[in-house]
Amino acid sequence: MHIAKDLVAASTTPLVLGILAEGESYGYALLKQVGELSGGHLEWTDGLLYPLLHRLERLGHVESVWRQPATGRKRKYYRITEQGRAELAEQHRQWSTVVDTLRNVWQDNFSVAPLRPATEA
Repeated sequence: MHIAKDLVAASTTPLVLGILAEGESYGYALLKQVGELSGGHLEWTDGLLYPLLHRLERLGHVESVWRQPATGRKRKYYRITEQGRAELAEQHRQWSTVVDTLRNVWQDNFSVAPLRPATEA
């Protein structure tokens, strides 16, 4: 399934903040987790993720620290800040409104089945 570029772009901030709300992570792990959570439908690239992480850091929504794991190379770990948690709550409110509105339009006007996560389809 192809997901429109605009929809992917609009969903990046709440997805990254939501994942980081569960615990800190590094770039490659975030890319993998998005892919897994979407059932493989969202396959982000480094070129999408890292500019987003840098923007979120500039805005104060995330902070980062370099760490050297016991094995492997040094990685930059990101974690959500209190300001980022407030932004995530705002994003949740906004997305809930959009999803509820779409559900109403599609159910009432087109008799389309209710929206379900891709994993339930």
